[in-house]
Order: sequence, then C-alpha cells, then structure tokens
Amino acid sequence: MNTPHTAHPDATKGLLAALAVVLFWSGFNIVSRFGATATFTPFDIAALRYGVSGAIALPLFLRFVPRQDWPRHMVLALVGGLGYGLLVYCGFAFAPSAHAGVFVNGGIPFWTIVIMAVMTGFQIARPTVIALLLSTCGLLLIGFESLFATAREGEWIGDLLFLSAALCWAIFGLLMRRWQIKPQLGILGIATFSALAYLPVYLLWLPARLADASWGAIALQAGYQGIVAALLAAGFYSYAVQKVGASEASMMLALVPAFTAIGGFLILGEVIGLTTIVGIVVVSIGALLGALPPAALARMRGFGPR
Repeated sequence: MNTPHTAHPDATKGLLAALAVVLFWSGFNIVSRFGATATFTPFDIAALRYGVSGAIALPLFLRFVPRQDWPRHMVLALVGGLGYGLLVYCGFAFAPSAHAGVFVNGGIPFWTIVIMAVMTGFQIARPTVIALLLSTCGLLLIGFESLFATAREGEWIGDLLFLSAALCWAIFGLLMRRWQIKPQLGILGIATFSALAYLPVYLLWLPARLADASWGAIALQAGYQGIVAALLAAGFYSYAVQKVGASEASMMLALVPAFTAIGGFLILGEVIGLTTIVGIVVVSIGALLGALPPAALARMRGFGPR
C-alpha cells in the first residue's frame, strides 16, 4: 500500500510527532524493565498504567465521545491498550530491555508492513522494503551482544511476548488510520476501556505486590506508565499515523534503541561499542528512508521538482 502524498506541513508535523514518540519510548523500555525486575509484578505495572490513565480519561471520554463510537474504542483498547501493555510488561519479566528494543520497536514496522502487504496484494513500494531491511539489520547490530549472548532460561518467552505486543500495536495504528479517529479521542477511549476491563480483574484475582514497593517507585511507574506511555506516546503516535501514514510512522520507532543507547552513553556513562555505533547509523538511515514522504525521497534521488 503506497501512502498518499502528504502536504509538506502535515508531513513535518507527523514526523515531529513520531520523533516525540521515539523519545517517550526510549525511556519506556528502561522504566518498564526496572519495574518488572524490582518489587512489582507485571500486573502491578499494568494496573498503574491503566489506573492513572483511566482516571484522567474517563470523565473526558464520557463528555466528548459519542456513544455510537464506543464499539470502535473498545476494539482499540483491546489491541492498543490491554493487548500491547500486558504482553510487553510480561515480556520484561523474562527478557532484558535490549530484546524489547529489537522485537517491539523492530516488530511494529515489520508487522505494519506485512499487514499492509496482505491487504493490498503485496504491493509495497521498494523504498519501504529497503528501509525495513536496513532498520532490521541496524536493530540486530544494536542488540547484538544481548541477543547472541548465552540465553537465560525463558528469554525466548519474553521475545515471543514482545513480538506479540508489536503485532497488537501495529493493528492499533492501522485501525486508527482506517477509522480516522481523532488521536485525542482515541487515547481517551483506550485508557477508559482498558481501565474498566482490567482493574476489576486485577483487584480480585491477579498477584499484586504494590504494598511492598516504595512510594518513589510507585510514583515513577504511575507517572511514566499512566501519563507518558499510555496518553502522550499513544496520542502522538496516532497523530503521526494520520499525518504521514502507518508504515512511515512505524519506521520511526526503529530509532528507539538507538536513542536509548545514546542516552545511556550521555547520561549514565555507558560504553557504546563499535557494533552498536554501526547499528545506530544503519537503523537511522533505514528509519529516515522509511519515514520520508515519497516526494522528499524523489528529490533526494535527483528526480521530481526541486
């Protein structure tokens, strides 16, 4: 499926929104992995995500979203809220954040393009395929040491959960664009129905260790998961999908592991090896090629109006 040409101002806004998602998700993997390996169960982190975002969204959802649109919002909550969140949090209990960078952030553009290919009879533009291959190679280089180190027991379970989470998010992005749901209303529906469906089950039946966590740890997870990840990242991604297209927006997410590695070097003093540096360059080229609108790619190749 070739994305329709997008007006330059809209394309710029969409790419900036996608870049904001990259920044939000660069911290998401670290915060989630920290929570899943500390006091919290994955179900605790999900409860904080849906509890905080749901409390904020519920009154706004009831006021601004017509009742006839609720079924679509329920579907979006199932894939982009509960499906994505629970799968990725459970994955962090088995596999490290580097694996999430590869299988979630690399899996989203992969699944997006695969679904689009199936829907259009495999009519995918050549630059999109090249961009996907480059980004995949770059992600594998960035995660090389972790992916090919001696696997700990159960890591493959985490990887499968990450890939499944990526599939859920890809479906969410495609549905948002197909149904043309306003991003601000979409995130309200996801937060509302995810909270209503999940919190009763969590309170009644799921294992919880929130009482053992410090207030600082709870505040970190509640703020980042409930506001940054559930509301801001989802809203900005939905906006980017509608402005530049699902495949273009999803390709930008391949930059998340690269930004995470650079942030670790600048902020935490973590060492970046040569393989990681090469991977950052390759994935950046792939993400740029996949995210730029067709007209910009034509100008870069020397064709089309200048």
